[in-house]
Amino acid sequence: MYTQDELRDIASKFVIYGDFLVAVPFGSGHINDTYQLTYDQGGVRLHYTMQRINHAVFHHPEQVMENMDRVTRHLLNKIHAERIETKKRTLRLLRTYTNQPCVQDHRGNYWRAYVFVENARSYDVLENPKQAYMAAQAFGDFQCNLVDLPGPRLHETIPNFHNTPKRVEALEAAIKSDKAGRARQVRHEIDFIMKRREETEKLLKLNAEGSIPERITHNDTKVNNILIDDLTGEGICVIDLDTVMPGLALYDFGDMVRAGTSAAEEDEVNLEKVGMRFEMYEALFRGFLSSAGGFLTPAERENLPFAGKLITLETAIRFLTDYLEGDVYFKTRRPHHNLDRCRNQLKIVESIESQMNEMKKLLKQV
Repeated sequence: MYTQDELRDIASKFVIYGDFLVAVPFGSGHINDTYQLTYDQGGVRLHYTMQRINHAVFHHPEQVMENMDRVTRHLLNKIHAERIETKKRTLRLLRTYTNQPCVQDHRGNYWRAYVFVENARSYDVLENPKQAYMAAQAFGDFQCNLVDLPGPRLHETIPNFHNTPKRVEALEAAIKSDKAGRARQVRHEIDFIMKRREETEKLLKLNAEGSIPERITHNDTKVNNILIDDLTGEGICVIDLDTVMPGLALYDFGDMVRAGTSAAEEDEVNLEKVGMRFEMYEALFRGFLSSAGGFLTPAERENLPFAGKLITLETAIRFLTDYLEGDVYFKTRRPHHNLDRCRNQLKIVESIESQMNEMKKLLKQV
């Protein structure tokens, strides 16, 4: 934990005018520590966001920030060209007094800051199909606007992040080592995953064949990584850009399905509340195609229904692996938290499988 004096000192390294008042924890992310800063600027209170980059997860914070800087500048240039209100369309990184996008504190941790987007919020669970449509449309816009990003290939901030076969291999290693002595109690979950192992290779094979191209993707398209305008209900800003890197468009859509179609949060233990709501899937599907449909290949479109199943299964694998390793990656707030998350995700996989025919019918209609 950081004291107010420590947070004030870190914030002072960024070009922010006015008097620092307070920093309070903000958001529900698993990886980084996020604070909302409040400043007094001539009697007006303005807010900024400051985040500690978890370098235990992102081993090269400077590469994370180089990606983020390139992407946000490119998006900002496009928004300026289209004459759209810029402060509500992309994150605006603040520079340090040495003109850097991040700063390292006395403990060796890296921090970044950006302008807080007012009058908008994120949701851990989408409340209605309109929100789902707008969120998917915003993520589709994000991908579409990065198709022409100039310069070299972005850094892979987490190599093999959505390489599901490698996630299975990591799970097998965790089962074998059984560091926390938990493998025996999760045989059902392990068997469920291993029965679907062959499917985890499908998209990578299509990519290798050239049917599905590499794109610039967000790679963490949870619904709480879209800010929804309080007044209009429009998805106005994509946030949490740590994992923006080369990837497959289907990974982004699949994660939207995983995170946006269940009526329950991802750690809900009452599995009767968990499952894919088809009306939410349809809204995500139509919203994503409304903005991304113009650049998707036939193979990408054809595999949209499968993408949700794959990424949900992959997320379950990640939660179970972390559980077996003693909860070292994801933040946990209670015993067996990661196991609860895993079971929740596997229930969504089952629900998706039971509705796959309807999902494929929708594909033919749009």
